[in-house]
This record gives sequence, structure tokens and C-alpha cells, in this order.
Amino acid sequence: MITIASAMQQEEIKKLLENYDGGDFTYTFKEKKGIKLAFDVTGDKEEAAKKAKEIIKAQPWGGVLFFQAAAV
Repeated sequence: MITIASAMQQEEIKKLLENYDGGDFTYTFKEKKGIKLAFDVTGDKEEAAKKAKEIIKAQPWGGVLFFQAAAV
């Protein structure tokens, strides 16, 4: 499981990760607690957290977004 902590763009992050089709990981939204979004992942959760950060940063709004991606 990984968590993404972000006060903004939560719905966009949820859609972005659930629709990710890179073949190496799948992200399934599990729950929201405060500003943290929890996702079940396939594969190595440390690598999945790094990839999620890359995917979010690649968005036009992701470069200026303050967030944390962590394996849990």
C-alpha cells in the first residue's frame, strides 16, 4: 500500500493513478483519511511510490503541487 498526501488535486490524483496503464504497477484507491489517499498497489511498494510521484510530477499541475508519496 502507498499513500499520497496532498491538500489539493485529490480527485485528479485518484483518477490519474487508477487509470495508469504502464504495465509495471496498478493502483487501486482504497481510502481517504484527511489529506492522505491510500492505494493498494501491485509490485514493489517502494518502487510504486516513486513511480506515482513521477506520474504526478509529469502533469501540468503536478510540478507546482506540494505532496508526498510514501510506501506504507
